[in-house]
Amino acid sequence: MDYVKLGTTGLDVSPIAIGAMTYGDPGRGHPVWSLDEERSRPLIKHALEAGITFFDTANMYSQGSSEEILGRALRDFADRDEVVIATKLRHPMRSGPNGKGLSRKAIMIEVEHSLRRLGTDYIDLYQIHRNDHRTPLTETLEALHDLVKAGKVRYLGASSMPAWEFAKALHTQQAHGWARFVTMQDHYNLLHREEEREMIPLCLDEGVGTIVWSPLARGRLARPWAQAKSTDRGRSDPFADLLYLPQNEASDRATIDAVGRVAQARGISRAQVALAWLHAQPVVTAPLVGASSIGQIDEAVASLQIELEAGELRELQAHYTPRHDFQGISEDAELQAIMERMPQFTTAR
Repeated sequence: MDYVKLGTTGLDVSPIAIGAMTYGDPGRGHPVWSLDEERSRPLIKHALEAGITFFDTANMYSQGSSEEILGRALRDFADRDEVVIATKLRHPMRSGPNGKGLSRKAIMIEVEHSLRRLGTDYIDLYQIHRNDHRTPLTETLEALHDLVKAGKVRYLGASSMPAWEFAKALHTQQAHGWARFVTMQDHYNLLHREEEREMIPLCLDEGVGTIVWSPLARGRLARPWAQAKSTDRGRSDPFADLLYLPQNEASDRATIDAVGRVAQARGISRAQVALAWLHAQPVVTAPLVGASSIGQIDEAVASLQIELEAGELRELQAHYTPRHDFQGISEDAELQAIMERMPQFTTAR
């Protein structure tokens, strides 16, 4: 495994990150496709043995149990000083006031809960899961800076938002001398390249590394078009229906077919082709792979050895058409899609 720097920081990370939303108590999150602790631990251990050191979760994944499972596995299988743990906050963790958002109170509460669930003294990369338009930006950014100064967080990151909002946040941090966001966790893959217009050029200019969520487009890039919803998750993920819309079917299908042709010609899997395309993009630090099998981890690691040729890159990119941007989805619609796949709140402590 050849490690890479996280953006322009000095931190070394593996160029594949494990996205831990897959790992969580099915009774507290995604009953159809979440893997309980017994099934999750061998996958986390295998990822470590393969050289993967970068693990991403969030406080809201399975109402905190993803952090708990990941934390215990890393304690048992890894040297804490060698792994990079990333988590996120913003989405609801409790009903009632101050159970969500990015206020100073919410941030100070949630970081303590995440530290306890993860079983660690510090978080390597603490990310805002989305922006919080109900809290002043300066309040959020100063509170995050205070976590860095207190030693509870090493680096700060953000996730999907309009590029102008991210630029404003970076400028505000710089103007106040506060710790800056060093990563952007964005939605980027062969079926969704809208970030290439503004966010990716901004990140390149500012030296911000990107950590890509949904690198296989909810599995669509890993199988033929006819099998798009052939998995348990594919059949029970309402959020995916907001991301990949029927009006883009012709373009998506043509791109998926192109992935299949490149994969067949090379004798490799479709997933490896889609991940290799991301590795070819200079702004991408690491795609987040939500592996639910040993084979998926091995495929992701194998993709690091694939260098796509110019003709293959052109073929993979030729059929893309501009589409409804994820940022156009209203905050309420996104939240509703999330809550539809969550049980009633329990006390997530």
